[in-house]
Amino acid sequence: MDSDTLARIAYLSLLIAAVGGWALVEFRGRLGFALRTALAWAMIFVGVMAGYGIWQDIDQDLRPRATVTEAGEIRVPRAEDGHYYLSLQINGKTIDFLADTGATNLVLTEDDARAIGMNPDTLVYLGEARTANGSVRTAHVTLDEVQLGPYSDLDVSAWVNRSEMDISLLGMDYLGNFRIEIDRKQMVLRR
Repeated sequence: MDSDTLARIAYLSLLIAAVGGWALVEFRGRLGFALRTALAWAMIFVGVMAGYGIWQDIDQDLRPRATVTEAGEIRVPRAEDGHYYLSLQINGKTIDFLADTGATNLVLTEDDARAIGMNPDTLVYLGEARTANGSVRTAHVTLDEVQLGPYSDLDVSAWVNRSEMDISLLGMDYLGNFRIEIDRKQMVLRR
């Protein structure tokens, strides 16, 4: 163990000793009540953790994942919110995108740019994009490798958005590499 882990264990031990000492003094002579209270808090904690785990499963249902068929088609189910979400490998890191056929470019959030090894603070934001929320500043970048399912592309043009975005956008610059078929339940990408 490193010194940071040992320090955390020591801190946690002191915290447990302090709370435990307080509980012994507070509930002296009422040990049964103290145990019931501790059990109730433990059950609340377990319930919160179970809720968090279930939420992770629900989140997967809200944003179902794309599948690749044997023929090389990428089938993207429509999410409950009506959008299509894809996960791409960029420079070896998984980045989630909203497929946006109304967007021109592949646009990364600053957080996603950081995740793939860029420093958004050092980028030059000379570009400007007009969005539904007004004009935003953008920086042009080139992505070494972008992989979607079995398809890999090198030196892909992209933009990093200076404004707040919830998720990166996969626009027609990249989606145009595919034949796109959309129905009410899914989007199918073929090359």
